[in-house]
Amino acid sequence: MWEDIWLYVLIGFAAQIVDGAIGMAYGLTSTSFMLGLGVPPATASACVHAAECFTTAVSGLSHWKFGNVDWRLVRRLAIPGAIGGGIGAYVLSNLDGNAIKPYIAAYLVTMGIFILWKALRTTPQHSTEPPKHVGPLGFFGGLVDSIGGGGWGPIVTTTLIGSGTTPRYAIGSVNLTEFFVTLTISLTFMLTIGLDLFPIIVGLIVGGVIAAPLAAYATKHLPSKVLMIAVGLVIIGVSIRTIILAMK
Repeated sequence: MWEDIWLYVLIGFAAQIVDGAIGMAYGLTSTSFMLGLGVPPATASACVHAAECFTTAVSGLSHWKFGNVDWRLVRRLAIPGAIGGGIGAYVLSNLDGNAIKPYIAAYLVTMGIFILWKALRTTPQHSTEPPKHVGPLGFFGGLVDSIGGGGWGPIVTTTLIGSGTTPRYAIGSVNLTEFFVTLTISLTFMLTIGLDLFPIIVGLIVGGVIAAPLAAYATKHLPSKVLMIAVGLVIIGVSIRTIILAMK
């Protein structure tokens, strides 16, 4: 599989551009590709999260450098997210994560529509204070992310923006926190099923690391309304696709 590594580099680059700029879809994009190749859900999630240990580190540092990080959010998300991710990774070792995807996708479609409504109805109003229940949100996001091979960004970023958090701070803080979540998930997978398919992991890492600073720069300079519309459209599209595939 090493002869196809440039394909994985391109996929990692594209996935990180989307994830770093709007705070979601790296895992969903990469995992969809892996499952299309016939890789089992647990193995696909393990490979994607192994790569994300590197891409989220670079992405998080880039967002911090460009001033997109609210450390209050990071502190309240990191530990619950890591705990949820570790539990989800352990569960996935003995469970088919695809079974719960339609239910998560339905929630995300609703949140995407809500965000679009807020962005298009008027000039978005953003709170200067972190929203309530951030800890449970982080736990749930980490749990779903590990079981479904992606979902930390769609669930956490979407909910934070939907509840009034300024998009650039929600996106930057969630990207930085994701490093701790993915590290915990990867360690759990290593202790349960191990890691395999290293050409894919290396390709995803290289592509993602190259794209991370570019995506963080875009987040800083795009207007809040544009980011909210982009988040809403992407999450609705990805979630509807997940529901359709689950119904086949």
